[in-house]
Amino acid sequence: MKILPLYPEFAPLSLEMAREISPQLVRLPDGISEYSFAGFYLFRHWYNYRASLYKDLLIISGELDGKTFFITPCCKTSMNVIVELFKTHDYWKLISPAFLQENRKEIEAAGYEILEDRNNHDYVYSRTDLATLSGKRFHKKKNHVNAFENTYPDHHIEPLNMNTRIDALTVLDAWASHIKNPEKTDYAAAREALELLDQFEMFGIVLYVEKKPVAWTLAEMVSDGTMAAVHFEKARTEYRGVYQWLNYVFAQKLPETVTLINREQDLGDEGLRQAKMTYRPCAFVEKYRIEPKKP
Repeated sequence: MKILPLYPEFAPLSLEMAREISPQLVRLPDGISEYSFAGFYLFRHWYNYRASLYKDLLIISGELDGKTFFITPCCKTSMNVIVELFKTHDYWKLISPAFLQENRKEIEAAGYEILEDRNNHDYVYSRTDLATLSGKRFHKKKNHVNAFENTYPDHHIEPLNMNTRIDALTVLDAWASHIKNPEKTDYAAAREALELLDQFEMFGIVLYVEKKPVAWTLAEMVSDGTMAAVHFEKARTEYRGVYQWLNYVFAQKLPETVTLINREQDLGDEGLRQAKMTYRPCAFVEKYRIEPKKP
């Protein structure tokens, strides 16, 4: 029985929709970090996500800053339904370069303009680079890793699973206690990800110092299993070098089939942009948005 409503009807995302949505998303080669059921579901309240199905085309509708948008993650897109969607939405987002390469002429001929969405580009890193931190360009990062190991020799990691998620939740709450407005962060999404860990195809590690949980990371395979997208990473910041060590060791623990690590976007935050650049990305997952041409 189909759960997704047929277009033009939309329904709020539910866990029951996963079996219809996930198979469409897992095959996508572009590596866009948002393109997973967990990525949509965990932020459904933030963006007021709703879903619909037009023939075989998955449509996600959302809202941000008073404007409405739609996303069509999969396969071929009918311009007829796109024209209809623009009657009730302001823009079309999360468009990949590969999709544009095939459809640019048709999109522009229909009266739409294509805009680069730099703030939402995903940062992509070589797994080998992050797992070794070799060379002068990573010298400062390696110093932080060494400082952590020297300062906290009694440390170990455990898989993030149903047995250790309570420890990850403890770290998350400790992290949130130092944040002025946690409701404006990914706190709620991270908490739900841990609470519903067995509902998603995510994996991660928990870091302990003297048997006390101090950090965790949670990721998901994208791009047909060759890329790991890190969705959440939280730590007790009083532990020197903890984020650098967590990043370093997590890269080492990934399967050999993973060659790239996607550490998501900077959302236009200049400080976050600089921090992401210090890890020397080898590429970006570019994203575009499409709007009606202005008269």
